[in-house]
Amino acid sequence: MEIRNLGASGLRVSAIGLGCNNFGGRIDIEATRKVIHKALDLGITLFDTADTYGERGGSETAMGQILGDDRKRIVLASKFGMPMDDEDVKIGGSRRYIMNEVEDSLRRLRTDWIDLYQIHQPDPRTPIEETLRALDDLIHQGKVRYIGCSNFPAWQVTEAQWTAKTCGLNPFVSCQDEYSLVFRKPEAELMPAMRKLGLGLLPFFPLASGLLTGKYRRNVALPAGTRLATTERLADRYLTERNWGIAERLGDFAESRGHTMLELAFSWLLAQRPVASVIAGATRPEQLEQNVKAGGWRLSAEELAEIDRVSAI
Repeated sequence: MEIRNLGASGLRVSAIGLGCNNFGGRIDIEATRKVIHKALDLGITLFDTADTYGERGGSETAMGQILGDDRKRIVLASKFGMPMDDEDVKIGGSRRYIMNEVEDSLRRLRTDWIDLYQIHQPDPRTPIEETLRALDDLIHQGKVRYIGCSNFPAWQVTEAQWTAKTCGLNPFVSCQDEYSLVFRKPEAELMPAMRKLGLGLLPFFPLASGLLTGKYRRNVALPAGTRLATTERLADRYLTERNWGIAERLGDFAESRGHTMLELAFSWLLAQRPVASVIAGATRPEQLEQNVKAGGWRLSAEELAEIDRVSAI
């Protein structure tokens, strides 16, 4: 397993990470145990969860039950800021909420610290300085080691880093955002800003909810039980004429070179700066084996240029 620095920080993460959004919800505790143990066996060190995953707390709770001493072997990442109730109270990036929510996450995870604590979305009601000061305090208390953001546009990332620098606070070391061969929006503004600021990118939805696995075919019934077959909003979003065309061309590209589209999707992401680790969820151990293997294709400059031609914005 390749290990990379997360941006300009000293935090080292596996090139393939484990997205833990299925835990405590889509799969039960025993299935979760098998996935976690397989990830450890394969050398995956970055485990990314959030307080909301698993129907608000289920993912962190399952991980806390399973990891035990193995918690020390991993880079444990979690997030806060999405709604944790239906009253619009447990949400956001205020000092009051962060200080309460980190304790809840630590309790569920059965750990004393979180390696990477990320704000899950911007909070328009709270000044970024307040959020950063609270997170800086958590770092000084030893409850958090590094901090990051998710779903921030480039201008808010830049504002946050400028605020941290001018106020003498610990800055974000990473951004977690959607990025894939069919969703390349971050290339326009976010990724150039990240490269300038020394941030590492943790792309989620690297397979576009399964479209880039190669298991879907245009005008053919979707495989039963798959994410795109069971979630209409995702099917409407990803199964567009544009995306079908890109997926088909990419499939032909990969096949002509003796590779799968899954291998292309992961290896292409790992060739992009400033990607540090590709986060992908799994419901079965076999999926993890495929994901780890998929990151091993080293694409040439000519191949990357050809991929750009068929999949660029």
